[in-house]
Amino acid sequence: MRGIDLHVHSTCSDGTNTPAELVELALAKNLKAIALTDHDTIDGLDEILSCAKNKDLEIVPGIELSTEYFGRDIHMLGLYINPCHPEFLAHLEKFRESRDNRNRKMCELLAQQGIDITYESLVAEFPDSVLTRSHYACYLLSHGYVKSRKEAFERYVGDHCKAFVPREKITPMDAIRLIRVAGGIPVLAHPILYRLSDATLDKMVAELKEAGLMGIEGVYSTYAPSEERYIKRLAAKYDLLVTGGSDYHGGNKPDIQLGNGRGSLFVPEELLDRLKEAYLSKYNNPKANSAILFFDLDGTLLNDEKTISPLTRETLENCVKAGHRFAISSGRPLASIRKLVDRLHLEDLNPLASSFNGSLVYDYETGKNLMECRLSTDIVEKVRNLISPQGIHCHSYSESEILSEKETPELLFYAKYVNLPYRLVDNLSAPGEEPYKMLIVTLDNRQLLEDLKIQLEEILGDRVQCLLSNDMFLEVLPANSGKGAALTFLCEHYGISKEHSFAFADAENDISMLREARYGVCLLNGQKNALAAADYVTFTDNNHEGLVPYLKKLLP
Repeated sequence: MRGIDLHVHSTCSDGTNTPAELVELALAKNLKAIALTDHDTIDGLDEILSCAKNKDLEIVPGIELSTEYFGRDIHMLGLYINPCHPEFLAHLEKFRESRDNRNRKMCELLAQQGIDITYESLVAEFPDSVLTRSHYACYLLSHGYVKSRKEAFERYVGDHCKAFVPREKITPMDAIRLIRVAGGIPVLAHPILYRLSDATLDKMVAELKEAGLMGIEGVYSTYAPSEERYIKRLAAKYDLLVTGGSDYHGGNKPDIQLGNGRGSLFVPEELLDRLKEAYLSKYNNPKANSAILFFDLDGTLLNDEKTISPLTRETLENCVKAGHRFAISSGRPLASIRKLVDRLHLEDLNPLASSFNGSLVYDYETGKNLMECRLSTDIVEKVRNLISPQGIHCHSYSESEILSEKETPELLFYAKYVNLPYRLVDNLSAPGEEPYKMLIVTLDNRQLLEDLKIQLEEILGDRVQCLLSNDMFLEVLPANSGKGAALTFLCEHYGISKEHSFAFADAENDISMLREARYGVCLLNGQKNALAAADYVTFTDNNHEGLVPYLKKLLP
């Protein structure tokens, strides 16, 4: 059994290892998973998730929020948070503004005591960090004002010193609510460190449980065996999950090591399994054989090799055998989806296919088109008139081909990407052949696509939808299409309640589907705006069976 560490800090708060360095250190220690739980910030999550991609290490997105309970400094961990949730991000921004104001005041007070310091000089010395008193101590030590970090706290920045300014804190109850808003699991951090009496700690835990607390840190670097047993008894009393972590800070806590604390810490991976089960318990299984499951392809159902892993496939097949309908929902043309279905031998699952981002819906079982939405000729011409003079590639489609006025590197790339032939034409929208969508492609300039999106929306207004499906593709769709519209149509067409609809996706063009489904699940590798629209985020990405735990919950 491999160990885990669910309480780790980086340079984005008051640790001394970068997120990338934490990944390498965790791999060297053969840890199964680590949770990045920086103080009041999620700034390191993008980097640590990127560095851990395709490596044998799970990253638990987390945070540690500072709160106050009757004058005590109480810390609340949030594990498996959705770091893109809009309300969560808005509150973090308020915390940031409050921290900045506090740090400016502390710098002013230090300057009044003869210290050559400004807020700007402190930020310059510790860029991209959430400034804490540890940073002040390091600054004073490196500039020769004290001989140790301990002296810095005792003379200048400790709780009762002249340069100390208390933080504006939220209550633990507020932190619990905020973590749960972000989809996370709130955990009371290192309760032994608060030096509360048994009665007071018991009373606090009871109140926090009533407010929605789900876990307590029962395994920790500095606990004595008797203290660990006590916290685990408290967890059992209030039906709380037990978590564990080192509270690793690197050089700022040199006696604490990642994964094993002071040498004897071991947090078993089974605690992570229980956390996952608790997270999935909010993903209510309707226990009905009439659910409909919508899957985006690239980045979701398919791994980066454009295949479906054996375990994901087996679990999907079991879902279909249990009576659930399987629907593919992709920006790809229908002809491309059909080739994929043939190549991956999915035809036995009788999939429904929402192609062209919902502009054409097809039923494999009957072989019939169920719904069509097309761009009018004048819209195609207006898009072309904006794009062509700038030398930007744009194409449309027939039923089975890509239609382009020129052969470009972008066209060759895309034709290979979707495995479809292309045909050069004089007109992207011949009479009677209005396209299901248009696609603008650039291989290395997302900003150009974002600018074009704004221009097209100004020109065409609500007659179209313009979506960035990835950094290279800008989709121009009929206003009445979209993956969400196709989901609604198919639920109504087959008499399936939306209460039994599930969407699995990862990109901007999936947002309407994530919002329309009763259960919107975004892959961990998803784009930020897709994550923001999701109800749930997978534990792992599309290359590491991200869908499997969610599909298993739909089985009898």
